Amino acid sequence: MKKTETGIFVLFILQILCLGTAHSADSPSATFKEELSKQEEIFRSKEGRVPEGYTIDRTLEDYAQTLSSDFDSALANLGPKDRWLDIGAGKGNAILDYYTPDYDLNHLQGHARRGEKAKAVAISVEDRRTPLWHQTAASLVPSQIQYFFEKRVRDYSLGELGRFQVITDLLGGFSYTDELSVFLEKVLGFLELKGTFYTLLQDVNSQEGTNRPFYANSPYLTEISNADDSEVKVCVWLKRITCVEVSCELKAQWKPPIEVYRIHKVCDEVSVPALVRMHYQAGTPPERRYRLRN
Repeated sequence: MKKTETGIFVLFILQILCLGTAHSADSPSATFKEELSKQEEIFRSKEGRVPEGYTIDRTLEDYAQTLSSDFDSALANLGPKDRWLDIGAGKGNAILDYYTPDYDLNHLQGHARRGEKAKAVAISVEDRRTPLWHQTAASLVPSQIQYFFEKRVRDYSLGELGRFQVITDLLGGFSYTDELSVFLEKVLGFLELKGTFYTLLQDVNSQEGTNRPFYANSPYLTEISNADDSEVKVCVWLKRITCVEVSCELKAQWKPPIEVYRIHKVCDEVSVPALVRMHYQAGTPPERRYRLRN
């Protein structure tokens, strides 16, 4: 083969290799975008077409039975100068339940001291307010209850939302975000000093390590690893966050099992160990895998 022909052949091979490398680099991004698009369809699903597992009408009783055991009393102890943020609020039923006479009847202890109730803010990707929401809001003082939608939690500023004594997330952003550490750092920024964030995850390897993945031939729904691929349990990762006290509780009787988290802010210098997203597959909730950033 002549020298010129050899050069052309080598160049041709290099082009093929470069194209293959570029395709390999683009594929994960393309796959991720496709999964995000599928997830967005779930978020935007209309009444009557909401996929199984994507619940938008949970009650306050559901919250009390699901979240950490002290959530009910923490909410009941809030006064008129306090604020509650509910992430992934759906129709806002939990907040509406908080403002009913039945709530006061069932929480008589501390009612006189509590006086008027705390202000409450709901966040949802889609506007799912019902006529009852609008009716309740009209019956209260302006801004007693507020409903924010369209944007993700990470896109709100402190100036827009303010700070809160109690934040809840029952299968909301904490279970669905593709940027878990970014989401959590944002939420803790909205939390007042001595405030508490109540949340959970389905189907994770618990602190005790006594449960297996719920779905056959599938990993846990949310997994974290070190750079060497060794596992980091979600509870362990949470306890590495500075300026918070964390408790983790497995509820193995749930199907799938859930681990509930109570994250109490004790100082302002919060730092969340950064995670890099390695895998995201749309679902209710999605399957996610992260790696700790070096």
